[in-house]
Amino acid sequence: MDDFRRRVVSVDGVDKTVYVAGSGPAVILMPEMPGISPDVARFARWVRDAGLSVYLPSLFGVDGAYPLAEAHETVVRRACVSAEFRAFAGGGTSPVVTWLRGLARLAHAERGGPGVGAVGLCFTGNFALTMALEPAVVAPVVNHPSLPLDDPGGLEMSDEDAAAVAERVARDGLKVLAYRFDSDRWCTGRRFAAYRALLGDAFDGRVLKGETAHTNPPSFFRDVVGCAHSVVTAHLVDQDGHPTVQARNEIIAFLAERLGKRSE
Repeated sequence: MDDFRRRVVSVDGVDKTVYVAGSGPAVILMPEMPGISPDVARFARWVRDAGLSVYLPSLFGVDGAYPLAEAHETVVRRACVSAEFRAFAGGGTSPVVTWLRGLARLAHAERGGPGVGAVGLCFTGNFALTMALEPAVVAPVVNHPSLPLDDPGGLEMSDEDAAAVAERVARDGLKVLAYRFDSDRWCTGRRFAAYRALLGDAFDGRVLKGETAHTNPPSFFRDVVGCAHSVVTAHLVDQDGHPTVQARNEIIAFLAERLGKRSE
């Protein structure tokens, strides 16, 4: 993580570590469970190298560590009972999203442009959508959202927030880009169907074949996740022309276009 600037950002009196790199309009990249792994940092660098700024908040886990199976006990269980997150159905919108909206406002003020992007991954996947209640967020990307863990068709947001998000998306002509593997049991087709029911054609849900996923991911993804899941991080196959690399390129092009940055 030495090529990121480590900052402590305070929003409404709550301090969190945020890793910042790059220049140009900002993208808030939220880590997947169990934390800011080398694969998440790699994706952040790809965003940076596309001429964008990346703000990577530390929300759980050990920053920069390879995700081990043991994280299921030490990180996942702790997050599931944390007051900041709503991991199960009926809990409504996770309170940490309020902090993330504040980070988006700060990043927009610092980096300018038409707004900021928000990229969620796995546990934070849906946060990119609920962050759109902040007007500065103009490019939400929802990657393999896993919450709520106990409802494959749930959206992990309150009814009020869902209605407000749908209204904002329609009013401002936002597009929501999303990815999952077809064999993902944490983010099923039912979840994507629920997003489409809420957002209509504004939801662009793209599905990759599970057999294209990396076959030897870190142990957390092999032993705990147990299926093709993380399209642009742990299960990405870094080879030109590979479907996961194409997904990565599509996400970066979407962010660049929506944020007014010409993609190289």
